[in-house]
Amino acid sequence: MKSDYKPESLTLTGAVAMGTGVMIGAGIFALTGQVAELAGPLFPLVFVAAAIVSGFSAYSYYKMSNAYPSAGGIAMILEKAYGPGVMTGACALLMALSMVINESLVARTFGTYVAQLFRIDAHSWIVPALGVGLIAFAFAVNLTGNRAVGGLSILMAVAKIGGIALLAIFGLALGGASFELGAPVGPPPTAAAGFLAATALGILAFKGFTTITNSGDEIKNPHRNVGRAIVFSLAICTVIYLLVALAVAANLSLPEIIQAKDFALAEAARPVFGRYGLWLTVLLAVIATASGLLASVFAVSRMLAMLTDMKLIPHRHFGMPGRVQKHTLVFTVVAATFLTVFFDLSRIAALGAIFYLIMDIAVHWGVLRHVRREVDASPVVLIAAIALDVVVLAAFLFSRAASDPLIVVVSVAIAAAVFAAEAWFVGRRQIET
Repeated sequence: MKSDYKPESLTLTGAVAMGTGVMIGAGIFALTGQVAELAGPLFPLVFVAAAIVSGFSAYSYYKMSNAYPSAGGIAMILEKAYGPGVMTGACALLMALSMVINESLVARTFGTYVAQLFRIDAHSWIVPALGVGLIAFAFAVNLTGNRAVGGLSILMAVAKIGGIALLAIFGLALGGASFELGAPVGPPPTAAAGFLAATALGILAFKGFTTITNSGDEIKNPHRNVGRAIVFSLAICTVIYLLVALAVAANLSLPEIIQAKDFALAEAARPVFGRYGLWLTVLLAVIATASGLLASVFAVSRMLAMLTDMKLIPHRHFGMPGRVQKHTLVFTVVAATFLTVFFDLSRIAALGAIFYLIMDIAVHWGVLRHVRREVDASPVVLIAAIALDVVVLAAFLFSRAASDPLIVVVSVAIAAAVFAAEAWFVGRRQIET
């Protein structure tokens, strides 16, 4: 039973909208407070640092997707680098997990911001319930096919990018554009570690560019437009994130940002715009999270379908009708729903950052060792991408081990279980054949 891909069903504009949709959907709304908590007064610069790291990371995906455009995206990149074996399957599953985690991050963010309109506590059961409702909406839209996803993503992307940019610009202007980045918190080693750990979270706000590679040959003229879509998406989001971070810093003190944490943007709008600022921010958050979830569900279900076609993961339809991609869509939203209900935003973000960075390092290493010459990739850029990922991942693990060691243990255990399960499945498949 093959997946139902539709080559060249997405335009360049639609691909950029999907990339920015995933990035802005979770990143700037959910992570600003968490980033400020780790990096202190320097937190606006974290988004610049994260953009630089993501730019280096995008190099491998750009080179591979231009050479081998595929609807499987990252699964294809790993397969070209490592062959159809354990490494490919396990790392692709870690990426899929990271994307599903991102979906739950987006869903919880939606619930958190909507709850602010009704003065509902962020820890109320209503927050995850709202998130689950958004996941159900994304599931229904994705069932209608690529055109609905692409068209709706474009409309939502234009609305939220324009709205967030205007909110940030007016926030800076009316707030006097007077803000102080200030000095790092703590002695230099501690401050540097906090900044690097925050950068790992900031990378989550940019990882949506991988959604574009997962759409591969579904994008028109993929050899040219996949790379262009990645570059445009990263550039747009860097400008938006920096504007918003500066606007937040201009209107709230650092303690206020940390206290607001999961809804820092809404709080930053209050001093300048009053309750209308809150309503506008919540409206933008709703648009951003909805489009982000639409694009992410679209991408991860396709990648899982490709792994099924490659016989790297087992597949059971459990009596469901339709093709493989419809089944993986169901599995994706069920997993995202579980995470939305049982994990808070901080832990969801931590899991997503760890899994993504592990997978990202594996991609760069595979390209460097096995296919660099085939795709004409620079070894210097690849080594730099690996080094940057390793540094920020180590800093993030160190930070989490001090503040929340359980999430580090859970992350390591899940990653080990994924590799072990993949080794068992591939080994059994080889014996059977």
